[in-house]
Amino acid sequence: MSDVLSQNEIDELLAALSTGEVDVKDIEEDKKERKIRKYDFSRPDKFAKDQLRTLEIIHENFSRLLNNFLSGYLRTFIEVEVISVQSLIYTEFSNSISNPAILGIVDFAPFSGQIILDVSSDIAYAMIERVLGGTGKHNQPTKETRTLTEIEMILLRNILIKFINLLKEPWGNIVELRPKLENIETNSQFAQIVSPAESIALVTFNIRIGDTEGMVNVCIPHFVIEPILPSLSSRLWFATSNRKDVTDEERGALETGISKSKINLSATVGGSSITVSELLNLQKGDVILLNKKVDESLEIFVENKLKFYGKPGIKKKNVAIMITDVIEEGDDLDD
Repeated sequence: MSDVLSQNEIDELLAALSTGEVDVKDIEEDKKERKIRKYDFSRPDKFAKDQLRTLEIIHENFSRLLNNFLSGYLRTFIEVEVISVQSLIYTEFSNSISNPAILGIVDFAPFSGQIILDVSSDIAYAMIERVLGGTGKHNQPTKETRTLTEIEMILLRNILIKFINLLKEPWGNIVELRPKLENIETNSQFAQIVSPAESIALVTFNIRIGDTEGMVNVCIPHFVIEPILPSLSSRLWFATSNRKDVTDEERGALETGISKSKINLSATVGGSSITVSELLNLQKGDVILLNKKVDESLEIFVENKLKFYGKPGIKKKNVAIMITDVIEEGDDLDD
């Protein structure tokens, strides 16, 4: 029954009271019972619903990045979606892990602790076969009964490292992550990163690679992200992600980063068309007639885009080119 009753519900309740079908004492006892909420101290719920919702938003962004990466890396149709984000205790997660397992132990710096990336065998073998040029299909019963070979382990490690690096951007609004893959375990007994009764947040993804489908779990212990739990609220998340003002510090960092970037600058002296036979017969001292005059400006390209005109010359005994004209956006190059 809702807190606010409609007029029809009020009339029905009064009629039931008058006929004796409903006793006032029963209603009062019912209200008292509702004030009692069961709590299992053996399974403490340390994550608030709002915090779990924020974790879901973060990993939904991660799933989109992962989808784009895998589609290009494996060159096939990929679907990645978040299935659930729930609070469990570690022993429930470890008991559900298959054997042999594929568990990536990740140092979740700057936090003090580790998280686990649990990849199903179906998805792992499908990714490995796609990297090796296969179709991604495999004989499931046979593959699940064996462990990874050394070559397969190396290929999978490279893929998981790329997985983990994609976590930096979704977490960027809260903390600057520096995750690092420490090890890959195939037995859950060697992946005891926390005590069995520790509370964890378990993020479950469903990944479809062609016709192959499987789960990927991200196990995040409570004590690992406890320092930033107050920041894991939807209100703070959206307030941070929607901020548009750029501070002077951010602007300075951006300018510094751009100033250190390297770009390709090239100048075209001229061009010519010759036959393959003429090319094969070229010798030292031969002259090639170009389609540019001596006094004509040369085209200067920045990352294959025409940006300047210039004149060739020499500076300090080095071949150089002097910029004589700058091409602005929207200029008619045919003039």
